[in-house]
Amino acid sequence: GISQAENADPSYGQVAAGYAKRFGLAFADGTTENLLTSAIFASVFHQDPRYLRLGTGSILHRTGYSLSRIFVTRSDAGHAQFNVSEILGSATAAGLYNTYHPASDRTMANTLATWWMQVGYDTGFIVVREFWPDVRRKFGKHTK
Repeated sequence: GISQAENADPSYGQVAAGYAKRFGLAFADGTTENLLTSAIFASVFHQDPRYLRLGTGSILHRTGYSLSRIFVTRSDAGHAQFNVSEILGSATAAGLYNTYHPASDRTMANTLATWWMQVGYDTGFIVVREFWPDVRRKFGKHTK
């Protein structure tokens, strides 16, 4: 929607076909990144891609913990290690985008920006996963 409003890559146009192209690219980008980080690279590097909530402690402590999980994950054996799956998987996905994005998007600056944007999105979603059950419990429907 933002790309449509900003008319990113004007060759797509501003009608429904342009929106569909932009939506398709965003869907392909997200699917590629998720597949690489959560399946392929996690398997290759023997890492557990799941986020396991801390669930207790101060808001600051839980936020710090959830932010750190973008760089720290568990191995298949349960040991903490650098999250190669996330960082390298996102970088690889950003590079793969150049195979199907328009030529005007195929710059090193755009690839790096896309990489860090994906890491940023994933970081944000990790924080949401940490606190969502608390938010839901606090503001959700209370049935008796």
